Amino acid sequence: MLELLAKYQNVATLSLGFVIIAISANQIAKLFQQIHLPLITGLIIMGIFTGPYVLKLIPLTAQIQLKYINEISLGFIAFAAGAELYLKELKAQINSIKWITIGQLIISFLVGILMLWGAHGYIPFMMGKDTLTILAIASLMATIFLASSPASAIAIINEQRAKGPFTQTAIGVTVVKDFFVVIMFSICLSFTQAVISETEFDYLQIIMVLAELAISFVLGFYLMGLLLKTVLTLRIHKRTKSVLVLLIGYSAYFFSNWVAVFSREKFGHSVFLEPLLMCILASFFVTNYSKYRAEFLNLIRSLEIYIFVAFFTLTGASLNISVFLQVFALAGLLFGIRLVALILGTVGGGLLAKDPFKQVSVGWMSYITQAGVSLGLATIVGNQFPGWGEYFATTVLALILINQFIGPPLFKWALHYVNETRTRGHHQNELTKEVMIFGFEPQSVALAKQLIYKNYRVQLATLKEKGSFDEPSGIKLIYLKSLGDEALGGIDFKNVEIIVTLLSDAENQMICEFAYREYGTKELIVRLNHRFNSKDFLDLKAKIIDPSTAMVSLLDHFVRSPQATSLLLGMDENQDTRDIEILNTNLHGIYLRDLRLPADVIILSVIRGGQTIISHGYTRLRIHDTVTVVGLNKSLDEVEFKFAR
Repeated sequence: MLELLAKYQNVATLSLGFVIIAISANQIAKLFQQIHLPLITGLIIMGIFTGPYVLKLIPLTAQIQLKYINEISLGFIAFAAGAELYLKELKAQINSIKWITIGQLIISFLVGILMLWGAHGYIPFMMGKDTLTILAIASLMATIFLASSPASAIAIINEQRAKGPFTQTAIGVTVVKDFFVVIMFSICLSFTQAVISETEFDYLQIIMVLAELAISFVLGFYLMGLLLKTVLTLRIHKRTKSVLVLLIGYSAYFFSNWVAVFSREKFGHSVFLEPLLMCILASFFVTNYSKYRAEFLNLIRSLEIYIFVAFFTLTGASLNISVFLQVFALAGLLFGIRLVALILGTVGGGLLAKDPFKQVSVGWMSYITQAGVSLGLATIVGNQFPGWGEYFATTVLALILINQFIGPPLFKWALHYVNETRTRGHHQNELTKEVMIFGFEPQSVALAKQLIYKNYRVQLATLKEKGSFDEPSGIKLIYLKSLGDEALGGIDFKNVEIIVTLLSDAENQMICEFAYREYGTKELIVRLNHRFNSKDFLDLKAKIIDPSTAMVSLLDHFVRSPQATSLLLGMDENQDTRDIEILNTNLHGIYLRDLRLPADVIILSVIRGGQTIISHGYTRLRIHDTVTVVGLNKSLDEVEFKFAR
């Protein structure tokens, strides 16, 4: 009893120490972002330095005693991967996912085997063996080449806040492919065992693997999916619910380990369930077949940074640098072979899917990273084949280390190359609207500054002479001599979406008529000077602000609906309302109820063809619909990016 208590006390002490190290690692790892490296690369490096092979802050025993942290993290990461497989948004990418997966499973696999066979004279664990044995070992290595890391992919996607067809295809292929990799590895393992032991090929082994996968599918999709759904229905504190979700993910690994031990003791054969697959399927069930999709996604977003910090720091600490240095040259050779195989398979699949060449040319960069699945398969080889199997496993470990260093930066670069990241600069260039304000006065300057603060691009046109007033900083000024067609024609209205006129009614009308006639500018906003001129502007479909009645109307709304009016005027710093145009073709035809939006965002209205339609959960969105949403500014940024191209 005392020994058991001492064991748990040691684990608790080690866990507390690891938490402190992980917090520090996270802060230092952020420095790597300043040199344009992904956060997870920094976390892995910090894990290596604090691990048992460098500074020894994390002891060697941590790999066993802190195994539960790794399993909790893997369960959560599988949940995050499954949540990305939202069928109603993936339908446009199904063809790409299918063909790239097929391309890698066939082309990359065969190319890998051929190149390994050709290089077998330089690979120690293949030297001196007959041709059939070399091909058998090559098939095992080629299968491991195919495995990618959902954890690394999701970490990069979330860090870059990436969204688009390239991103959806990458995560879809990564998750779907691992399912088939497990099956292929089992077949190749049975083939290798038969070749080396000179026995007949064991078809029963293949049937056992398929049975294990079938059991994992049923347990994950139905049992764990329903359990996860039940937890999400509970009316409990968000933190308590988050802990329960993490425990469900951990339970998949705990249960699969128990089944393996129990089946070996009772039947003499271990039954290996696939906890990663179970967690992915449970998350897939909740995301696609329950009404708790939004809450589940919100929980994942709130937990992901803590999980990624713990997982990748611990991953770095488990990497043996001395072993890596011993097999570095061989691992480098295998990295080159794997890279060629991935490029050919991914490009071949992308061409068959008829993807844009820009995506095809860099698609292979999404699948370089490797982690848990590859390491697990290599460990099986090491246990099954004493001697060369141990060298095989050590080499794969070194290969994984190279992939973890090179893969994330390449994937990050690819996301930037295809313009699917949400960096600040990208957001401003792609998503903000351009506004033209006519008339220089305190109100127009104040309006321009407020719009610029909210990331609008603003130009201010004036009839005043240059030098006759102090130019405000940060505002682009356009000086006009008149408002005739020739003068207005010299202004580039091509990208202007909103025009605000603050001049006399006659001057305002000249500007509106020119913009309406020449460019069909969608939004014309006019400050009216005399009410009897309102019909002229209404005929041009302009929105009119009458200063004589605006204050009375505003006070009236404050009296009748103070909260809504405060929100409308932006008096709450954290909340706002926005009109966002639907430009994402993947959202064409989707029901409002099926949109994956942040939990705090509410859709107020949908405008189609200039008409406000009565919207409800079964309203289908169309390209170029304008959706009015309200929520936190951070969440509205996310919605704006989601609705963009």
